[in-house]
Amino acid sequence: MSDPITFDGRVAVVTGAGGGLGKGYALELARRGARVVVNDLGGAVDGSGSSKAAADVVVDEITEAGGEAVANYDSVSTRDGGEGIIQTALDSFGTVDIVINNAGILRDKSFANMSLDEVEAVLDVHLKGAFYVSHPAFKVMKEKGYGRLVHTTSASGLFGNFGQANYGAAKAGLVGLSNVLAIEGAKYNIKSNAVAPTAKTRMTEELLGPFADMFDTDQVTPLVVYLCSEANENTHQIFSVGGGRYARIFLGTNRGWFAGQGEVPSVEDVAGHMDEVMDVAEYEIPMNINDELTMLAGILAG
Repeated sequence: MSDPITFDGRVAVVTGAGGGLGKGYALELARRGARVVVNDLGGAVDGSGSSKAAADVVVDEITEAGGEAVANYDSVSTRDGGEGIIQTALDSFGTVDIVINNAGILRDKSFANMSLDEVEAVLDVHLKGAFYVSHPAFKVMKEKGYGRLVHTTSASGLFGNFGQANYGAAKAGLVGLSNVLAIEGAKYNIKSNAVAPTAKTRMTEELLGPFADMFDTDQVTPLVVYLCSEANENTHQIFSVGGGRYARIFLGTNRGWFAGQGEVPSVEDVAGHMDEVMDVAEYEIPMNINDELTMLAGILAG
C-alpha cells in the first residue's frame, strides 16, 4: 500500500469545475488538503450563457466539509480570462501549484456542414483556453521550481470520431501543448500530462448512449489527482481512463522503409514498399523531436 497522497500547502486551479469531472477533481483535491480555485463560467454544453451558481455550489460543498476554496467565473476562452483565473489563485492563496485544464464545450456537426464559428468556439475554449490558463501559471511554477499540469485530451482527437472535427483538432492540439510543457518544465520539476477520459457527463451522455452508466466520473478522479501530486514523476504522457480502466496511450514510430542515403525513390517505389512503411512489429516511442532524429541518424548511418 502506497503512502497517503496529500496536498497540504498546495494550490490547485481546476477549470470547468462546476460539474462533472471537474467538480470531482476539485472535491478530491480539497478533501486531501489542497486549496482550490473552482473555475466555471456556468454556461451550457455549447458554451452559451453564464451563471455563478455552478462554481458557488462546489465552493460551498468544499468549505462545508472543512476545506478551502474560492470561485472564479472567468471564461478560459480569452487571454484576460485565463490571466484572471490564475490571478484569483495568487490573490486568494499566494501561489499556484496545480492546473487542471478541464473546461470544454461541444459544437458537433459533420465537417461539410460545420461553420467557422463552430470551429473557432471550440478551439477557443479547449485549445486556446489551455494556453491562456497555463501560460501565467507556468511562469509561477517555473519561478518556484514546482508544478503539475493536467490537460484533458480525448479519444476523439487521438483516434477520431464522426462529427467532431473541431473538437478532435482541439483535443489533439492539447497533446502537443502538454508535450512541450513537459520538456520545457523538466528542469523546474514541472510535470505535464494529458488524460483522455471516458465518463458520463452532460457533454458525453448522449454520445455514450446505453453504455453511459458504465462510466462513472468518480472512476476518472483517482488518476487525475495522482498526476497532480508530488508523488507523481510521470511527465510527457497520455493516459486513457474510464470505466475502471487505466492505460497509457503513446505515439510511436517504426523503422519503416529506407530507400537509401541520397536516394529519391519514384512514386512507384514508395507504393511497392508500403507494407514496410506500415509495419509496426517493431517501434520506438520518441519522447522529443531529437529522439526521432537520433533514430533517423542511425538508419542513415547504416
